Amino acid sequence: MIDASIVARIAARLSAALAPPAGPLLPLQVGAAIVGWLDPVRAARLVPFSDTFAGHADAVMLSPALSDAAARTAALDRVARALAAEGRLSAWRGEQYAVAGVFGELPLFLLERAAARWFGIVTYAAHVNGLVRDDDGIRMWFARRSPAKAIDPGMLDNLVGGGIAARQSVAATVVKEAREEAGIPAAMAASAQAAGALQICRAPSDGLQREAIFVHDLWLPAGFVPVGEDGEAVEHRLVTLPEAARLIALADGPDVVTADASLVVLDCLLRHGAIAPDTPGYLDLQALRHPSLDVVSASSRA
Repeated sequence: MIDASIVARIAARLSAALAPPAGPLLPLQVGAAIVGWLDPVRAARLVPFSDTFAGHADAVMLSPALSDAAARTAALDRVARALAAEGRLSAWRGEQYAVAGVFGELPLFLLERAAARWFGIVTYAAHVNGLVRDDDGIRMWFARRSPAKAIDPGMLDNLVGGGIAARQSVAATVVKEAREEAGIPAAMAASAQAAGALQICRAPSDGLQREAIFVHDLWLPAGFVPVGEDGEAVEHRLVTLPEAARLIALADGPDVVTADASLVVLDCLLRHGAIAPDTPGYLDLQALRHPSLDVVSASSRA
């Protein structure tokens, strides 16, 4: 079992790293549907784009003249490119996320991935715990992100993880990312076991991360060694579950694990009984896994 002192450190670190946004936010709306959230500074930057947005005191509205998904997508692409040219976005990906009221529904528009947090839209990702069972119990693979990554460069991460792009399924994303990030054959990746979904709602420096993460466990042969194919992972490390717990408790240093990967690892530790239910702080850890993706508007805070 994981030591209670490590559990306390995990709770302290992740409670801070995953804290919900505290400042006032304005909804981004398509008609009555709220599709994103913006802080006042970002909302003010959109005022000059009067052909795309019709703002008022307590919301930012997409122009009613943008009457279909294609028109909204084109207009928001122009805005995103302008913001990118000003250095306001992370590195341009050339990959779009679908923005819809409910995951899997027809999208209201598509948005460049680099702009997702800036506009505070809900994004979806698939993460995979690479697990190995041996004589010493369960071990877990970590990957180190390339120092060239646009977000969380050089940090430790789950073995496999990636955003679900427009027109992609969860299963297809798992297979694609597993091959690219760890050299896992498609047939092996397809055996990953779905283990539920986690939620994140926090305010990093690049905007608002509102994300649902579809979690998977993939049991790998003891002799399998991951090898990244796309350059996004530069190191792989196989550790025991107590060592995995120690890593996600780290708040600084070279081995800090990304906030979202830390949540996925914590979920795995809880599901596999590595943290005893009577450990002090156990319920606090459980509560971290499913925060609301809804936020409070500026007007309701007043």
